[in-house]
Amino acid sequence: MNKPLVAALASLAITGMGVAPAVAAPRQAAAVTVDFAGTVSLSNCSGSVIRFPNSADSDPALVLTNGHCLETGFPDPGEVITGQSSSRTFGLLNSAGTKVATLRANQVVYSTMTDTDITIYRTTTTYAAIKSSYGISPLTVSATHPVAGTAIKVVSGYWKTIYSCNIDGFVYRLKEGDWTWKDSVRYTSACNTIGGTSGSPVIDTSTGQVVAVNNTGNEDGERCTVDNPCEVAENGTVTVRQGINYAEETYLIPACFTTGNVLNLSASACTLPKP
Repeated sequence: MNKPLVAALASLAITGMGVAPAVAAPRQAAAVTVDFAGTVSLSNCSGSVIRFPNSADSDPALVLTNGHCLETGFPDPGEVITGQSSSRTFGLLNSAGTKVATLRANQVVYSTMTDTDITIYRTTTTYAAIKSSYGISPLTVSATHPVAGTAIKVVSGYWKTIYSCNIDGFVYRLKEGDWTWKDSVRYTSACNTIGGTSGSPVIDTSTGQVVAVNNTGNEDGERCTVDNPCEVAENGTVTVRQGINYAEETYLIPACFTTGNVLNLSASACTLPKP
């Protein structure tokens, strides 16, 4: 997992060691400007202030990061956490990557490492208040499945670094230690993310919308171990790609939220894992 800093220096040492898989042809589309505005830094990870297509400016602002960035520790396989109290803080960045404010959570709205790897926090402020005070808008989470070949940027608020590459393809199952994730995004080799980039938004450069959340990479070439995820095909074939990094899709999330950014796991279109 591209998580905390104990692995960061080691990750720096092994960056780029893997052989890149075949690259899908990038989509030809006019790129939008992607910078640090709306991203956040956590104590050990990266994240972003997000909204959904139907969110209102008056709604409480949400922050997206990884499940394995949760302050109370990794959720167990099969565990889904909702409504957990939190007072975690986030450093809000402007377009240049300068911290302009500290946001505070009052709740872990949703967190899991089952099928996906996400934590969503509710903050004590609104999108409108953030915009009014700091001129910063949230990032919109796309409600459609990403497309292979898409040009993307992985924006790390922790490191204040932007990685540019393409979606190389999708992984039927990505297994790391005790956890398994479904339909993960595999990057082309240029996105050589490291420890601390966990939770970074993966942004489609043609739309400016979030299509995934960065979460892991195979550091040492090991097979299906922590920090060394393996790809498991539908027929059970296992592939190890040392130096290649991954993200978890986010298009499933909007269908699980209703008016006021309220979580509704019972919504008919919601397919996120449930407690």
